Amino acid sequence: MSQSDTFIEEVTEEVRRDKFYGFLKTYGWIGIVAVLALVGGAAFNEYSKAQARAQAEATGDALTAALGQETDAARAEALGQVTAEGDARVIAAMLRAGELHAAGDAKAALTVLAPLMADDMLAPVYRDLAVLKSAMIGAGEIAPEDRVTQLAAIASPGAPYRLLAEEQIAAAQVEMGEVQAAIEGYRAISQDAEASNALRRRAAQMIVALGADPAAE
Repeated sequence: MSQSDTFIEEVTEEVRRDKFYGFLKTYGWIGIVAVLALVGGAAFNEYSKAQARAQAEATGDALTAALGQETDAARAEALGQVTAEGDARVIAAMLRAGELHAAGDAKAALTVLAPLMADDMLAPVYRDLAVLKSAMIGAGEIAPEDRVTQLAAIASPGAPYRLLAEEQIAAAQVEMGEVQAAIEGYRAISQDAEASNALRRRAAQMIVALGADPAAE
């Protein structure tokens, strides 16, 4: 290789190096920002997970402590003090309603459940459960006609608590004096393939108690 060729290669390499450093000076910050964003994003993601985990553990401990109180009223009071979000908030409210009812304060229990029943943003599995619990707890507070209306909304095919709602509708029909309608409702439950064995037994027992034959069509 001649000296001129060597010189040309050296000059060419120097030009490439200058262009490379010039590129870094002009656009290198983009790469640095991208790396920082990736590292920062990963760190924030881990921090968020740790915070969520810590919050969930704190909520679980608070619920456990509240349920460890000696009386129904004390448990209801303690559950009312639990700060929770998301599903835990709904669970805490459901538990509190149950404790209030056990303590003999059905009206307060219904008051706790009312916002859940009216929350359209709540998952149907929770909202329907609030409606079901309200109908069961409010047997002595809510007129049977009103309970039937409430329960009909969660007794449609595919609803998570359809059969339990139908059972409560039949119970309300008995209160209303619509015995034959109640018998037919219980009989439909006893013959429903989706009903649990316990629910079928309860339905059959109610049919007998109402003076009818569970096996009749």
